[in-house]
Amino acid sequence: MRGVNRVMLIGNLGKDPDIQQLEGNIAVAKFPLATTETFKDRTGKLVSQTEWHTVVLWRGLAELAQKYLHKGSLVYIEGRLKTRSWEDKEGVKKFMTEVIGDNLIMLDKRTDGAGKTDAADHHAPGYPDDLPPIGEPSGDLPF
Repeated sequence: MRGVNRVMLIGNLGKDPDIQQLEGNIAVAKFPLATTETFKDRTGKLVSQTEWHTVVLWRGLAELAQKYLHKGSLVYIEGRLKTRSWEDKEGVKKFMTEVIGDNLIMLDKRTDGAGKTDAADHHAPGYPDDLPPIGEPSGDLPF
């Protein structure tokens, strides 16, 4: 039987993405993402629990994150879990589990010059408005 390794998260960035350029001019972005669940305990009191996830984005998604994401941005991330290990200076084996993102949707509302807000379902803040919506072909495509 085959396994499934898929993660879907909606949360807020804990800090601005950390961007690095690797050999071959490959961009990689890394940032903490907070997801919060709220529920009522046995006494009826509201309780919030926040989990922190380390998200890693590669290439085009990393460049998108660098351009448009900042601390507090609300995003949907879809990807897979990857655990890596290493030894620290004292020889102690350490482990880290990260979310390797392969889909990113910016959920922040964007504002125009007059302070009006629109849902940013397919546009990032500051993204050109003359682009066709996702899934709709542009009229100038060669096919």
